[in-house]
Amino acid sequence: MTFDINNLVRENVKKLKPYSSARDEFKDFDKEMVFLDANENPFNNGVNRYPDPQQRSLKDVLAQQKQIKTSQVLLGNGSDEVLDLIFRAFCEPKKDNIITLPPTYGMYKVLAETNDIENREVLLTEDFEPNVEAIIKEADSNSKLLFICSPNNPTGNIFNIKKVAQLLQNFSGIVVIDEAYIDFSEAPSWVSKLSEYPNLIITQTLSKAYGMAGIRLGICYASEEIISVINKIKPPYNVNELTQKRALDRVLDVESVKNEINSILGERSILCKALLEVNFVNNIYPSDSNFVLAKVDNADLRYQQLLEKGVVIRNRSSQPLCENTLRFTIGTPSENKQLIEVLKEL
Repeated sequence: MTFDINNLVRENVKKLKPYSSARDEFKDFDKEMVFLDANENPFNNGVNRYPDPQQRSLKDVLAQQKQIKTSQVLLGNGSDEVLDLIFRAFCEPKKDNIITLPPTYGMYKVLAETNDIENREVLLTEDFEPNVEAIIKEADSNSKLLFICSPNNPTGNIFNIKKVAQLLQNFSGIVVIDEAYIDFSEAPSWVSKLSEYPNLIITQTLSKAYGMAGIRLGICYASEEIISVINKIKPPYNVNELTQKRALDRVLDVESVKNEINSILGERSILCKALLEVNFVNNIYPSDSNFVLAKVDNADLRYQQLLEKGVVIRNRSSQPLCENTLRFTIGTPSENKQLIEVLKEL
């Protein structure tokens, strides 16, 4: 299928001249200069200057690690800002629509409503896979975005690669693959396929495997053409200086991140085995994430019982295909031990 990004970008965005900040106009931060251009407080306290609006140092490292160009990376104030920017760049309010695949991450629906975009929902199959035929049938000429969360939240599974490829090949809009949990999966990231699919956007985050939820750093990987469009509407200083510094330190600390991921994966196996021995657990779904979804006899009751024992989990029973399910995030070894002891008591 021929892909032309100009057919998808909102008309007002095409005409938009992006805001040029002081730090966009002068980029040579390493030079010893007297900075009197941005109306900042001149007294140095470490954060008195505006941050790099394009987060160049951090993008360079991420691009090198992913083996892509720096111009294929966009950073945001959490993945939610990145997703919102995608809506605002490509979806015309009251006219266009998106397609989501429940049960899935709830912010896609919230962002569609916020941006006044129709959300067409196509349920996953009973085994939590995309229904390719139904998705393609539901799409029309105004279907701008298809959101695929893989590994999926709340089900935890990675989607079949062939089915995702089919959607990339046959959906006429942009396919956004949310890989918030990809670091916990043995499956490869779709970032390696960017050159094959010009209509592909991948979003990732430092909130999960990297343990940086508190700094709010979302990542978008796409073609240079797509990134340039989103950059036109990105706020000038959307990622603050403290976030950039903490994120850079963390992504460079590859060994620590790897060790924490391995610990979480090991604890995931321990928890799954323990859940098999709990008499009110009816099913444990395969997980490629840092959580496990389990079907129980009475989710409302078990959720309340766990709360009374000092353990907070998520009751996902309100989600389609998820009746009487509880979602357990993998904690530290001591936290998981406490959870397992409580489950055995119940």
